[in-house]
Amino acid sequence: MNHLFVDNLTVIDFAYLDPTRGLVGESWIADVVLGGELDDQGMVFDFSNVKRTIKRVIDERVDHRLVIPRGYEGLHWNEDQAHTFRWDLTDGSHIIHTSPDEAVVWLSSEHLEKSAVAALLEKELKAVLPGNVTTVEINLREDIIEGPYYHYVHGLKKHLGNCQRIAHGHRSPIRINRNGQRDTGLEKRWAKLWEDIYVGTEEDVTRRFVGDDGQQYISFDYEANQGEFALTLPERRVYMLETDTTVELIAAHMADVLKAEFPSDEIRVKAYEGVGKGAIAVR
Repeated sequence: MNHLFVDNLTVIDFAYLDPTRGLVGESWIADVVLGGELDDQGMVFDFSNVKRTIKRVIDERVDHRLVIPRGYEGLHWNEDQAHTFRWDLTDGSHIIHTSPDEAVVWLSSEHLEKSAVAALLEKELKAVLPGNVTTVEINLREDIIEGPYYHYVHGLKKHLGNCQRIAHGHRSPIRINRNGQRDTGLEKRWAKLWEDIYVGTEEDVTRRFVGDDGQQYISFDYEANQGEFALTLPERRVYMLETDTTVELIAAHMADVLKAEFPSDEIRVKAYEGVGKGAIAVR
């Protein structure tokens, strides 16, 4: 059998639900291997069609979605609202999420597993690839990050694309320089502060309340061009901004906070949004 491979085909930026960590932002790099017979061109599959077909399927199926393990026993449906569910956490708190169908993807497993996501994508791809392609292998992996990083989730209601979805996320390095020198201590501080965090916009808050479990909750709600989005989660798992939560505004916020702490120093923040992209703010 002949094989064709494409490494680093795309990056999947998404969020998932974990029983302990709650909402987690993640970024996976996707590699693909196709096996089969050669076509009339002497190819398994034309490289020019790889991004047009394979990347499109991967991006549409998982990218910028919330991945939900359907087998988790702490998952509960709202019978009155078909698009709403509650996810119970091991600390006794919970998360409630509402969105259109295209903002989520369901797994049959109890927890997030790369193999389950890969199998879902492989099945989708086999349905759209030509008949001479008989095997599809998707490898999902994290970027190798040297230094501090954090997982964050957010939603951008003003975005016309899939970033508007209220629970999508990223696994992101952070690089901070003071007076031209890297400060890993500050990087570690932000990485700890934003460990498994939801970054919210004050404008989107509709309610703050104490739940029956005695914990403080915060609710976000907005309408975007894909539909209605809502999210309720423990407030201690949230970091609030007065602005929207684009990576440009995140970098600016971090730089402003650090400049206030070190007013005589030049601060440079390089905030990533997943793999290989982000924003820089200098103060």
